[in-house]
Amino acid sequence: MALAHELPAWSFFNKDGWKNGDKMNLIIQFYHDKKISITDFFELSEETLKDNFQLNDKQIKDLQKVRFSLANYAFIAENLQNSGIEVIPVVSSEYSKTLKENLKKAAPIILYVKGNKQIMQEKSIAIVGSRDASEVALNFTDNIAKQASKERKVVVSGFAKGVDKQALNSSIACKGQSIIVLPQGIMTFESGFKTYYRQIIEGNVLVVSTFHPKAGWGKELAMARNPIIYGLAKEIYVAESKPSRNRQGKETKGGTYAGIMDGLKKGRIIYVRKPEVYEKNDNNFLIQSGAVAVDFNGNKLNNYEFKEDILIIAEPQSVYRSFEDNIKEILQKGQLSANDILKKLKLDWESDKLTKELKKLDFVEIRKKGNKNYFSLKGTNGPDLFEFP
Repeated sequence: MALAHELPAWSFFNKDGWKNGDKMNLIIQFYHDKKISITDFFELSEETLKDNFQLNDKQIKDLQKVRFSLANYAFIAENLQNSGIEVIPVVSSEYSKTLKENLKKAAPIILYVKGNKQIMQEKSIAIVGSRDASEVALNFTDNIAKQASKERKVVVSGFAKGVDKQALNSSIACKGQSIIVLPQGIMTFESGFKTYYRQIIEGNVLVVSTFHPKAGWGKELAMARNPIIYGLAKEIYVAESKPSRNRQGKETKGGTYAGIMDGLKKGRIIYVRKPEVYEKNDNNFLIQSGAVAVDFNGNKLNNYEFKEDILIIAEPQSVYRSFEDNIKEILQKGQLSANDILKKLKLDWESDKLTKELKKLDFVEIRKKGNKNYFSLKGTNGPDLFEFP
């Protein structure tokens, strides 16, 4: 943790306007190379800043503004201390080593935290996915989070509805440890501190923010938080990546998709739940892009290929029903048309495509009525059901 008198100065590095890499380079120069404390650094003359640190006029002007406004930062720092919130700069031994290793010079300069700081030094796992998550994705999240908790891995979540909240709740249910990464300032999380008061006191939950302590929630902050979630985790599991829609109703890629693609570009190993054939999400594309396909229990699926949206797995281990099992269950009700089956499975396919796949199944019988095909289980004479309740 930063010393009390250093808190206002460190708060400067939470300001916008400077690239994070430039801030990090400056810190390395004065703190590591020249062994100067941050408070002494802010007392250096303009000439010294130019000669010894190669700062330009604008950068020096920014630093001088901070020097004259440290009293304002001191007031915020006092409020943080009174609320039990600590400021951990990147130079501190209490700072997450995992975060520095993963993000390097893109790592946040300071962390505002409340709770058990030691959690940041433990093995960790992030389970990420859509806010509007499907039941199968939430069940996967629950299973992976509980397994991780039993293995004493810290579960990192972004506190959004859907997969994030499920990961957190499942970890808490198992008495596991969790990190909540906020998309807002830590001083605006009063209701959350009340909700998780017991878990924080017991040392099982750590709340982390990288934004100005009084910053309210914002979409841009939520997007900026995602790299911190991935950065704090040694392992990343994707429950579900689904497209979202903008105000004009146009389908767009969500934050999970963007975060995972960025992680893959940086060489991170990312595990993605293999989707069922009836699901419409980006999981398959992420796997094709270099992510590792896993089953319901997080086990790697080595032999993996696609064929016209039908996923072929050499070692099927998922507890969820396969395409064939779903067809068997549906046709137990009797004869159904291709359109009826598509409605039941919620598949975004053409009826010709489904018919082609059903013809491959040896337990399916096809009967022609007029210009339509109807499907049933071989050897059954159940009632014709053309509409679903």
